[in-house]
Formats: sequence, structure tokens, C-alpha cells
Amino acid sequence: MHTVASRHAVPPARAGLPDPLAAVREVLAAAARTRAPLGLAPHLTVDEGHPGWVPATALADGTRIADLVETSRRRFDAAPAAAVALAWKSYGYWLALPAVLGWAYARQVPLMRPADVLVGLDTGELVPQVGLRRGTAVAVLPSDPLAVTAPDAVTVVADEAALLAALRDTLRTAHVDPVIGQLRRQVRISGRTLLGSLASGVAYGVLGAAEVLPGTIRDTLDALLGALGVADLVAVAQAPDGSWAVQRRTCCLAFTLPAPKVCSGCCLRPDLG
Repeated sequence: MHTVASRHAVPPARAGLPDPLAAVREVLAAAARTRAPLGLAPHLTVDEGHPGWVPATALADGTRIADLVETSRRRFDAAPAAAVALAWKSYGYWLALPAVLGWAYARQVPLMRPADVLVGLDTGELVPQVGLRRGTAVAVLPSDPLAVTAPDAVTVVADEAALLAALRDTLRTAHVDPVIGQLRRQVRISGRTLLGSLASGVAYGVLGAAEVLPGTIRDTLDALLGALGVADLVAVAQAPDGSWAVQRRTCCLAFTLPAPKVCSGCCLRPDLG
């Protein structure tokens, strides 16, 4: 079991209390060395009512789902199905990253329910950004120091299995599935295609922070992909030189763009085995 030690401390959110998101911020900073965090709020948390930001409930209930798709259509000049697939590929990746890396790094899971996530749809950035409301709950194990030192923003779960269940219930069931459902109302596209982007996003997210994660990459990926129910949608293989490669089992439709793109992990490429 890996728990957070004092080296994770950052200026507390409230005087005298540790920041429950300190470890998550730390691992995201490590991951940013390999991929700039374009799709995350600069400090991860966002104040309510900040200009350009809306609650993720507006995606889950369909109110602003067309606006999410429009950002992709404008960016890529994409046809409707590709605009949906690529909008989700970006949003799903950045949405999952804090929870996935929080679990992998420190066994701390920000609970990414739609009501606790804010989406920057009108911020002028290249991609829609994801942020957390201040005070969003973090699920931890009973042995974690946060279980005692920061009770107001912490949900304590019984064990490792319960922690993965909290990740699944709040990220996949409460957030991913409703948003995918709304996207599929926009065009005819399979849920499997969209969930493939979640699977590849989890894999790339873990590999991007591999140098600071405890345990083995294989065990981490197996646990996360299994908990989210997408293990069959991606293959991850390690080469003799130690490098890793990701191959999707579904396509994000980037090859249909006016300037076609075949991603490095596309299912159109030879199988990784």
C-alpha cells in the first residue's frame, strides 16, 4: 500500500489543514513533463462562476453537449461523427487523469462526479479544460493521513477494492456513461468506440507518469482498466528496450479528417500482440 507522506505538502487550502489534492497535483506535475496539461485548469481547482466555465452536469444532461462537440468541429474541420469522437477523446482523457493518477500514485481518488467538475468551454484555450470545484471530496484508505487530518474534504473507504469501486462509480458510472449517452444522441456512433478512447487515455496517462508511480505499470494498468470495464479495448505491450506501446481496439476516426491522421496506437496499425 502506498500512502502520502509529508513530502507531498503544498500550501493548504485552509489554514492549519493539509491540501487533500496535494498528491494529485504532484503527480499531474510529473506527468506534465511528458505532455503539457492543456486540458486541465492551471491549478486543477476552479472557483464557482469563473467566466467561461460551466458545471459538467451541463454535459451529462445534454444542455451544453453540442458546444463540446463544436469545439472539436472547429478545431479539426471534422465531420459530425469524427467531431463527436475527437471531442470525447480529449475530454475523456483530461477528465480521467486526476482520478486515475491520484489512485496510481497515492491511493487518493478525487471523486469526479459531474456536479464537482467544471468544464472550460469558453476560455479561449485550444481544447475544453477540466477543473474541480474547490472542496471536491477525495476518497482515501483508512490508513491514509488525510483520513484524520482533513476530514471535511475526505471520504474514507474500507479497502483497496472499495477505493477502486469509488473511482468506477464516480468517474465511469456517474460521469463518463451519461456524457457518452448524450454524445450518441448527436450522431450514430457506438459506445464501444467512445469507451476505447477512455481506455487508451488511461493507458497513456499512466505511462506518462510511470517514472514516479509505485508498483508495476502492468499491475497498475490491469487494476484501472479492469475497474473501469475497458480492459478489452486497449493492448499495452512493453518492448525489450523497456519502452511501452499502446494500441487501441477501436478507432477515434481521426483518419477521416480533411487532413487525415493515423495515431500511433490506432487499431488500423499492425497489432501489438
